[in-house]
Amino acid sequence: MRKPSLFLKCHARFKNGKDHRYWSLAENQRCAGGRIVQRQVLYLGEINDSQRAAWIKQIDVFDAQARVYTTTALFPEDRLVPVEVARAIQIRLSEFEVQRPRQWGACWLALWLWELLELDTFWGRRLLPSREGTRWDLILAAMVAYRLIEPGSEWRLHRHWFGTTALGDLLGPEFSLGSKDNLYRCLDPLLKYKGELFSHLRQRWADLFAAQFDVLLYDLTSTYFESEPPWDPEDQRRFGHSRDKRSDCVQVVLALVLTPEGYPIGYEVLPGNTADITTLNETRKKIEEQYGPVERIWLMDRGIPTEESLAAMRASLPPVRYLVGTPKGRLTRLEKKLAALPWTQARPQVQVKLLPEEGELYVLVNSQARIDKERAMRLRRLKRLWARLKELQAMKKLSRDELLKKLAVAQSQAGRVAGLVEVNEPAQGQEVSAQTFGFKLRKDKLRVQRRREGRYLLRSNLPAQDPGKLWEMYLLLAEIEAAFKNLKSDLRLRPIYHQLEQRIEAHIFVAFLSLCLHVTLRGKLRPLAPGLTPRAVLDKLACIQMLDVYFPTTDG
Repeated sequence: MRKPSLFLKCHARFKNGKDHRYWSLAENQRCAGGRIVQRQVLYLGEINDSQRAAWIKQIDVFDAQARVYTTTALFPEDRLVPVEVARAIQIRLSEFEVQRPRQWGACWLALWLWELLELDTFWGRRLLPSREGTRWDLILAAMVAYRLIEPGSEWRLHRHWFGTTALGDLLGPEFSLGSKDNLYRCLDPLLKYKGELFSHLRQRWADLFAAQFDVLLYDLTSTYFESEPPWDPEDQRRFGHSRDKRSDCVQVVLALVLTPEGYPIGYEVLPGNTADITTLNETRKKIEEQYGPVERIWLMDRGIPTEESLAAMRASLPPVRYLVGTPKGRLTRLEKKLAALPWTQARPQVQVKLLPEEGELYVLVNSQARIDKERAMRLRRLKRLWARLKELQAMKKLSRDELLKKLAVAQSQAGRVAGLVEVNEPAQGQEVSAQTFGFKLRKDKLRVQRRREGRYLLRSNLPAQDPGKLWEMYLLLAEIEAAFKNLKSDLRLRPIYHQLEQRIEAHIFVAFLSLCLHVTLRGKLRPLAPGLTPRAVLDKLACIQMLDVYFPTTDG
């Protein structure tokens, strides 16, 4: 390691018949090729001898026995100690070392958020130390910080990540991660405190950010497992509709409830084959049991509510308000009535209509940006299907059965666009040729689809309001999509490798706690730096490190 050479440099000058001495703090720097140059660190101006002596580099040394600070100057071993220095220590610079650099900044931020939500107090009262002195509350804090900063497996936390961070220093001398088994054992008692945690977090977000809970966002997602299907028929790991495009893996469904600001107030883990339309009534019942049956507005996508569940929400006392998307079939049913109504400009390139119908409000939205997007997607798929049909038509020695198989694959990949093309298949026993196998565009269906592109219908039982405001409220559902994205990508909820059902839910529980820290950090950033993301802050602070500096002295 290069010897640091920091020294006082004198600059003499004769001016106005007098000699002047100017001082600066300088250092030697080694450049490429071994050349050494001097660099000015700080200009001091004219200083007297006492000031010069004060600029000799000093540090505060703490005497642990006498419990007092003494001022000590450090000098390299090959340099004489000046007579004006009362106490000095000579350092063996050739043996100077920097040891154990470890990430500190992001760990500090994670624990600061943990304490800001008062989770240290919450879990300290519930996860009591073991007889051997294992601090389960601190182990949980370490697991949640790990999931927030650099998520991975428990094995990686124990064998690699923890040793590269200052988390142990921040949690205090009484903390010990212990064996790898402690990480798994810490998961076992968590789930019984889920309801208490939801109530605690709700109060903290109300105190910190004045969060309101009269509007709730509800949606579902799935997360898959890298494991064999379970033998137990009661196990929640099932095959079902995969939002992750992993239909080959078993999964569980996660139902999440958020506020419009993104603060989660509850979630449920459901079997992997659960249909979205079967979940609303049970989730609403649990939220009312947890927080009371007050009047709320539920925002949901069109695949969740059924006619029965919406009717139950309208009939409840107090009435439960909702704003949901609707299937396109209802748009067909109301198309004539909506056509007679005028458009209202909600935003540039966004128009809305409001139709009262049987105690409900329907809002038709026409978005130019969505028209452009949907038309581009339709055109891309239609061109791909058309080109594939031409390829099949030009193939030689293709049997009718082989044609039908290839045609089924092409239509499946095209999706709904396949309905825009009318295909004439060869009859049984006929050869495949341009005369027996033909196709043409169904222009009548294309005109209908073009007319509906960029339009969607919303449904609500709220009192009559400005349709533009209802549409803007519906846009809040983007917040729950962002939460799912953070859970799956940023916090790496998927895939799950646990096998025990209780630990599967506990793994999701730890990810939920990390999401709570994530949204709390975003809530702190929103008024100060709205363009800064929580991940960007964590990455920046992760560059701050803690070091052990080794100063060998001549006296040992």
